[in-house]
Order: sequence, then C-alpha cells, then structure tokens
Amino acid sequence: MELTHFDKSGKAVMVDITDKEETKRIAVAKGKIKVNDEVYDAIQKGTSAKGDVLATATIAGIMAAKKTWELIPMCHILKIESCKIDFESDETNKQICCTCTVKTTGKTGAEMEALTGVSTALLTVYDMCKALDKNMEIEQIYLAEKDGGKSGRIVNER
Repeated sequence: MELTHFDKSGKAVMVDITDKEETKRIAVAKGKIKVNDEVYDAIQKGTSAKGDVLATATIAGIMAAKKTWELIPMCHILKIESCKIDFESDETNKQICCTCTVKTTGKTGAEMEALTGVSTALLTVYDMCKALDKNMEIEQIYLAEKDGGKSGRIVNER
C-alpha cells in the first residue's frame, strides 16, 4: 500500500476523490483523560467553578469535528450528518473516557473528524479543570472503528 497524500515526486497533495462513489460512512474514535480525585469528584458532582465540564466538552468536540478540514491541511470538507460525543467515568482509575462518533454520506471517510472531536473534547476537560490538577494526562486516542468506502469495516480491538 502506498501513501495517498504524496504525488510521484514526493510533493504533498490532497487526494483526488472526484471519481469515488458516495457511500455511508461512520468513524468512531476513543480516548481518555486521567485526573486527580478532586477533578474527578468535581466533574461527577457538577461543582467545577467553570460550569458543566462534560457539557462544554461535548459542544467543543462537535464543533472541532465540523472544523477538521480547517485544521488538518489535506482533509476534505465533509457534510457531517451526525456527530455524537459520549463520556464514561471510570472511578477506579480516575479517568474520563470519551467516544466521538461521526456519520456522513460521501466520497471520503470521517476518521479525522472523529479523532479531532475526541481530542478536542478531552482538551476541553483539561482546560476547564487545570486549576485543580496540573498533572492530568490525555492518552490512548485512537480510531476504534470505521465503516464505508473501499476498505469497508475496520474495528480496532484494543
């Protein structure tokens, strides 16, 4: 398999999708942020001084997914038909786990949008809670699943 974002001379290019067929596409990205006890409790109880952390992070993640083409140079503009951010709390490990699911019908996939959405949602948690914990760690951001297009369904069984 060859890299698609370079021409024969090695110059960076945007992939030509002119002749590709439109298909239904879905991408699911996941990641998590490790926090201290104080941050975990503030998020769970909704007592953060900056407001509802996860509601704000949800909006930020969706907004970022919609603007991925402005951030990643070779990404195409997608008509996102659905973008959903979900959070799960892991009390044992003091982690907030995030999933971003993006759906579209088009000629190219939504993997970058899902990855951008989950990354930005977690960065927003960090931003809103950094006064309480300077040692938070965002980790394990990855594409969990994609479907549609030439490569079909792919699931990352982490």
